[in-house]
Amino acid sequence: MKDKRPIAPGEILGVICGVAAAGIFFIHPYLSVIPLSAFVAVCLAAAFFPGNCLFLPVIRRGRRDTNGVAITFDDGPDPRTTPFLMDLLARFGVHATFFIPGKNALAHPGLVSSILDAGHAVGNHTFAHDVLVMLKSQKNLAREIDDAQKVLGNFGVTPLTFRPPAGVVNPKLGAILKSREMVCIHYTRRGPDMGNRRIRGLSGKILAKIRPGDIVLLHDCCPQSANFSVDTWLAEIEQILSGLPQKGLRAVPLAELIERPVMRESEPPPA
Repeated sequence: MKDKRPIAPGEILGVICGVAAAGIFFIHPYLSVIPLSAFVAVCLAAAFFPGNCLFLPVIRRGRRDTNGVAITFDDGPDPRTTPFLMDLLARFGVHATFFIPGKNALAHPGLVSSILDAGHAVGNHTFAHDVLVMLKSQKNLAREIDDAQKVLGNFGVTPLTFRPPAGVVNPKLGAILKSREMVCIHYTRRGPDMGNRRIRGLSGKILAKIRPGDIVLLHDCCPQSANFSVDTWLAEIEQILSGLPQKGLRAVPLAELIERPVMRESEPPPA
């Protein structure tokens, strides 16, 4: 018997608001729009709050009864930043997870191979990294995820984790991920660095509030900004990594923290 899809909190809220609207209608028809409007407002707001579980299960953190935290990077790889980052991670013995847009993997296949060869994990970050993708059709969203899966599959892995661009989700995402045996990964700690546009003081902001079980969001992309300095960015990342032991914490692979695989190995397609 096929497993039934879990009922999302948003579906329960929708039923409650619908029943409330129906009951109010017989008392005062015009007031029945209040619970329906409230439901629409909650859904619109929820889409833009990273980590909410209104539409689908979202993993935001790992176990709290551990001293581990997971380091993740979005929007790379980038030849101007990622190679230097990998050297830094190797020096600290840290295995990170890179959520990679498919178009970037196509542009820099050697970097993706290096990431995997170094023991890091990769996750799906859609193909084109369109921040408005969640406002488009279900077919479009599914294609973005599938296209990224296909590209990353060329490296002999199948991502089992997905991080939406800008952290935005929608009611369509849950069914798409479930049918592909994937889960949605968000985060509990970030700068924010605005895609590396604001990196000064980044380490202090993260270390001030980091807690056991946190999933840390960082970026390994080089923004089109005259103020961006690779050396300054690397120094901030290094301070994060060196500061964790002082907090009694250690950087662990995301799979270890959330107790489920981030990706699985697969046979790459024939050349």
